[in-house]
Amino acid sequence: MTSVQGTSVDIRTEDGVADAYLVHPGDGLPHPGVLLYQDAFGLRPHLKSMADRLAGAGHTVLVPNVFYRHGRSPVFELPEFIDTDSRPDLWDSIGPVMQTLTPELAKRDAGAYLGWLAESPFVADGPVALTGYCMGARLSLLTAGTYPDRVAAAAGFHGGRLATDAPDSPHLVAEHITAELYFGHADEDPSLPPEQIQLLEDTLVKAGVRHRCEVYPGAHHGFTQADTAAYHREADERHWAALLDLLKRTF
Repeated sequence: MTSVQGTSVDIRTEDGVADAYLVHPGDGLPHPGVLLYQDAFGLRPHLKSMADRLAGAGHTVLVPNVFYRHGRSPVFELPEFIDTDSRPDLWDSIGPVMQTLTPELAKRDAGAYLGWLAESPFVADGPVALTGYCMGARLSLLTAGTYPDRVAAAAGFHGGRLATDAPDSPHLVAEHITAELYFGHADEDPSLPPEQIQLLEDTLVKAGVRHRCEVYPGAHHGFTQADTAAYHREADERHWAALLDLLKRTF
């Protein structure tokens, strides 16, 4: 692990300005870029610590506030430790905001994030990698299929609704993907039932996408997020090993 430098940045999109967290190795040199997509709870200290860990492994990491249309982060007032079983009211504010980020808006925003990374002096030339959590796994998949020439690898962990019967389901972009993919699914996740896991797998195979999809036993939706009640240490450690291995093969 190397020393890292993190800072807040603003990214102009077609619809406004997205605040974001940027972190890179402290040497000030360009390093391979990683776009990290948030979970539903948004840009907060824990996600920044995850980005810091990736930067310490030699990457320049951008974590945008994908809910920027609803304000700068923190968009929601969250407790230090998030337990939605004891605070179900959190979804009253988070749910409607999530629904406003349609696939079309997400794809448009992704172009701005990727463009910003391409212009950053801290990012090495060439395609970047993606990783996403919860809803961020969907964004990772959509971005890989929408901007195939700009994405070398994409990962998603405890993603929900990755392969549905909706006409804009994320898995439908598979035919355009050239990146290598990795998905770590929670085996106790009602937002991604076994039939969706199978449909995603079948679709990626049919499209000829290099990929690996694994189900993590005993893990719940949100297993990587240490500031939540869903955290699962063993599954999180497995996630880090898989993600860093993917990045090592990519760059």
